[in-house]
Amino acid sequence: MASFMPTANLRGFSVSAAASSSNGAVPGTGTGSTQKAGPMIVELPLDQIKRPLMRTRANDPNKVQELMQSIQQIGLQVPIDVLEVDGVYYGFSGCHRYEAHQRLGLPTIRCKVRRGTKETLRHHLR
Repeated sequence: MASFMPTANLRGFSVSAAASSSNGAVPGTGTGSTQKAGPMIVELPLDQIKRPLMRTRANDPNKVQELMQSIQQIGLQVPIDVLEVDGVYYGFSGCHRYEAHQRLGLPTIRCKVRRGTKETLRHHLR
């Protein structure tokens, strides 16, 4: 029986329902089709995610270290939540997971991307 692997491409970043990368993320094959509704799981470059609240919050260094060890052993188990507004990605959660990826030197992170409006972004920035 053939396996079913729906894929989509989100502004140049690939999405796939099955497979894994070195950090447990879901790489895609990029078929050019698009998903119409709901969040998408994508692998995004860390430098493409704006973190507007990072200056106002401090991460627990012990938690970051524990996550680094876990990510090295079993990969990232829970993607971070990202809001996409007009092609720009904003991360408001997953601060410890994001920092663990940075400190490990991983170029990408698995994200649950939801599309939003500028009004949605303003709400998150309050």
